[in-house]
Amino acid sequence: MNRLPFSRLVGLLMLVSCWASAQTTYELNTGWRCNPIGKTTGAGTTISTPTYALTNWQPAVVPGTVLTTMLANKQVPDPFYGMNNEAIPDIYRTGRDYYTYWFVNEFTESPKTGQQVWLNFRGINYSCDVFLNGRKLNTKRFTGMFLRQTYNITPYLQKDGKNRLAVIVYPPDPVGNPNGGQGGDGTIARNVAHQYVAGWDWIQPMRDRNTGIWDKVTIEKTGAVNVKNPHVVTVVPGKRLPTGAQQPATIRVSAELENATGTAQIGTVRYTMNGQTVSKDVRLAPQTTTTVDLPALTLTNPRLWWPNGYGAQYLYPALVQFVTGTKALSDEEKLDVGVREVQTEWNSTTRSRQILVNGQNVFIKGANWIVSDAMLRLSPERYNAEIRFHRDMNLNLMRVWGGALLERPEFYQACDKYGLLVMQDFWGSGDCNGRWVDPAKKDDQWTRRQYPDDHSLFLTSAADQIKMVRNHASLAMWCGGNEITLPQDIMTPLRDSILPKLDGTRWFVDYSNSDEMSFNFLGGNGDGPYGIQPINRFWAYRTWPFNSEVGSVGVNDYASLERFMPEANRVAPVYVPGGKSKVDSVWQYHKYIGYDASIDPYGKATDIRDFTKKAQLVNYDQYRALMEGFSSHMWDWYTGTIIWKTQNPWTAMRGQLYDYYLDPNAGLYGLHHGSEPLHIMYNPVDSMVMVANNTFQYYRDMMMVIKVYDMAGHDTTLTQVFSEIGPTLVRPYVPINRAIRNLTRDKGAFLHLQLLDLNRKPISDNLYWLPDSTGTHSGLQQLANAPVRLSARQVAAGKVEVTLTNPAGSPVAFFNRLSLVDPTTKKRLLPVFYSDNYVSVPPGQQKTITLDYTPGATLPLVALEGWNVPEQFVPVGR
Repeated sequence: MNRLPFSRLVGLLMLVSCWASAQTTYELNTGWRCNPIGKTTGAGTTISTPTYALTNWQPAVVPGTVLTTMLANKQVPDPFYGMNNEAIPDIYRTGRDYYTYWFVNEFTESPKTGQQVWLNFRGINYSCDVFLNGRKLNTKRFTGMFLRQTYNITPYLQKDGKNRLAVIVYPPDPVGNPNGGQGGDGTIARNVAHQYVAGWDWIQPMRDRNTGIWDKVTIEKTGAVNVKNPHVVTVVPGKRLPTGAQQPATIRVSAELENATGTAQIGTVRYTMNGQTVSKDVRLAPQTTTTVDLPALTLTNPRLWWPNGYGAQYLYPALVQFVTGTKALSDEEKLDVGVREVQTEWNSTTRSRQILVNGQNVFIKGANWIVSDAMLRLSPERYNAEIRFHRDMNLNLMRVWGGALLERPEFYQACDKYGLLVMQDFWGSGDCNGRWVDPAKKDDQWTRRQYPDDHSLFLTSAADQIKMVRNHASLAMWCGGNEITLPQDIMTPLRDSILPKLDGTRWFVDYSNSDEMSFNFLGGNGDGPYGIQPINRFWAYRTWPFNSEVGSVGVNDYASLERFMPEANRVAPVYVPGGKSKVDSVWQYHKYIGYDASIDPYGKATDIRDFTKKAQLVNYDQYRALMEGFSSHMWDWYTGTIIWKTQNPWTAMRGQLYDYYLDPNAGLYGLHHGSEPLHIMYNPVDSMVMVANNTFQYYRDMMMVIKVYDMAGHDTTLTQVFSEIGPTLVRPYVPINRAIRNLTRDKGAFLHLQLLDLNRKPISDNLYWLPDSTGTHSGLQQLANAPVRLSARQVAAGKVEVTLTNPAGSPVAFFNRLSLVDPTTKKRLLPVFYSDNYVSVPPGQQKTITLDYTPGATLPLVALEGWNVPEQFVPVGR
């Protein structure tokens, strides 16, 4: 047996010890207490001493806002339920002191010799003073919602290790009048902060304007040198494919090194990735921060990162470290690096910008994102769930809207994981910042055009947030503002100096519907519309060539309404042709967009359950058609589109594919099919069957099967033919106008389109329900029940496989909604991720669906309810 020499063993143990103790970071997310300023006596220097009594101070939620703390302490009702938000005092009327709070935490920490201890705040809204152990840490009041703070607290820590931190947090100023306008009276935009908190057409005002320590607070321990803001750039030249051997890629790395001591530090900064290390020896002057560029690292045969639908999302673990002259590790930053290169070019045919990843054109199928939670209750788990839903919609881009946040790193981590490119707006909107005449606004357009008040703070905040998120593979584009450019003295340095210096790899578009992105040859604002459209319009009407906002409705089913709407208000809207529809006041408060005449072709809604059930048919059809219509003209009319919008951070009833509680509606699965990478589809304008290939793969030997089922389940095969299609291409194949007209005339029919591989397995499966000659779904209204058999088995922890079987001789088992429910309460488990839902099964066929969820102590039941399939609950077998 070989043995290490004792001296070498000791050396290795010492190195391991240095690595283990060199850096420790932990979050201060428990033990916080708070008190309103009006009930607090004493200065911060007194409150932050351990002897100051915290009598009657209440538990606080940090990260969180004043309102999340008040809600946790049962001082206010849930503002997401019913009309509860109206019962919470608004800061515009109470005055700012009402929501000005002290926050206190006590922690144990005493530095070892040579160790530096740092206090980091990742976000406070809106201004604050910070005190530790009787000392004020900031020389002047810290201001800015989007600006991190870091303090070296080593000199101020108590010798006994018991420390008290006190932070007083002041609300934005001004807070804005929530008068019903977009962003209220607009003055909330005088701050460098989010604008939606004063109300929008999809949300009611957040009463405290989200005042508080809203993002993480951490304690970090390092050696003499702190590694900060590493920057990784990946260069992937040429035109690549997702599979096969790759030519080399180049990795370029830099980092800021802060020497917090009074003496010069000599050591080595190094970067390690894929078993390779590059390094550079440096000398750091005392009390300085120095940016160091490392030698380039060449990655041979790299595993590349691709957007969703085009390839895998490989992430390389990487380390940036500083090692002292004595070989002790002073500090390190861990990264996950996606090797890819994003470029843009002008498409002269569409007259719009198109996106390239690793040299390949990517047709953008995007989503507009607001924020995960209107009260900023942010978590990695919720980010992961929401971005996974977008992956399941077969989308490939998230646009982060400018009236909210530059999102948190955990959001981009989820986008990295699931392959969603990100278009990131900065903080501005046409509504608040003066694009339009608006009688709801306090100031005129000329004044609002110069919002915010502090342009220097905006630029400082932008630089800081760029550093925070720039290493994420998913981050693809920067956008100056939503529907308006930023003030010139903000946009020019941001575009021409700050972004080139701090990033330099991503396209900057000056605003979301700029001619630089999408030439506006139609007039108007360059985006929209935002309501239900005739299905034919998505295919036949040529809209803006890269539409940054186009969307539709989003009412969920009855189970969703139960979560936030009192029973008395669960009343179906009544459509009045040519008049004003009758809509309940709570529906209006929660920003309902009318379905109007779109429900009636399925039969007038008999009650609320029937209304929400039929609304799902509309949801599915609208969102499938939206993406099919754009895809049918890719590279000809369009280079992409971005849906407005796919999620709600509040219990709104519009523009969503899943509700606030993470329960999907049928629109998600309509989009799942309409956006699939290889997709067979029906053009209702010219009755042409088409195929869209949103991949880089050439598909050959596909069997195209076109069938029509009548309402009794009898099928007619219109054609069955082998086909092929090239990469990133859409093309028409078979006109079926006469056959469809004849087969749907009396009662309507089901059109079933499939692409099968050589093993006869579906690679695209799409079913349409077509109306009769009058435009009414008369056959659906009379559809006989289908005797569907349901089986469910657990195939792994947290994974259930469900099989639906429809016997031969039955009608189509139409529009079946699967749910996982608690076996006792029959309430849905959330979130659950379905490989498909609202599925239809033709006679003599079966479909298998997988369901992913977080397992509990007992197995759930599977619930099934369809258009013509009675509700049933089936236990999950092992």
